[in-house]
Amino acid sequence: MLNNIQIILVGITHPGNIGAAARAMKTMELSQMRLVQPKIFPSVEATARACGADDILANAQIFDTLEDSIKDCHLVIGTSTRARHLIWPTLTPKACAEKSLQSAGKVAILFGREQSGLTNEELEFCHFLVQIATNPIFSSLNVASAVQIIAYELHESLKNQSEVGETLIELEDPPASAEMMGHFYKHLEQTLIDIEFLDPEKPKHLMRRLHRLFNRIQPIESEVNILRGILTAAQKAKSS
Repeated sequence: MLNNIQIILVGITHPGNIGAAARAMKTMELSQMRLVQPKIFPSVEATARACGADDILANAQIFDTLEDSIKDCHLVIGTSTRARHLIWPTLTPKACAEKSLQSAGKVAILFGREQSGLTNEELEFCHFLVQIATNPIFSSLNVASAVQIIAYELHESLKNQSEVGETLIELEDPPASAEMMGHFYKHLEQTLIDIEFLDPEKPKHLMRRLHRLFNRIQPIESEVNILRGILTAAQKAKSS
């Protein structure tokens, strides 16, 4: 089950943090690392900080965009410590682990930049946020330390399920992939413009709110196909 979990590091500037994250993963039996626009990689410093987790670094996949890195994932969870203007459904690290292990498809857990974390635009891809409780007056947490905490909860949750003989939930129809949802959001935005519901010059937060709505629902593939059929019909009616 842990092979379904993709640890995705976004915009990491210090290669040592990548190596330390790899070490944190391997200690908890995680193996799937993805990197989005790392500033320096591969790196001797990353290898040194990995302390034997060289295989994770060697097999790490590198992507130019976050969207490309999550295309095949069905559940996307982003880490965040900052308060956001729009509220996303939020999980504790333990709840994040439990939900991740219940997913029938691949799961992406995103960790952002050392200084600024994930952007609001990147969070639009997320179904949930996970927040690690910290000192309210000093909430700075090293990215590798954050990976270690989430990895530990995943390892413990899997171990606990095995000990009590729990059967993981297997969904017959997993949620639509991030790639499919990305195409849907583009179709939705264009349709809203076509029917003059959305002013592209003054979009405000409409699309962000709609992202949050559909991410919360997590529609399956057949439902997304129905929604896109409705959008196409609306576009045809408007142009006729």
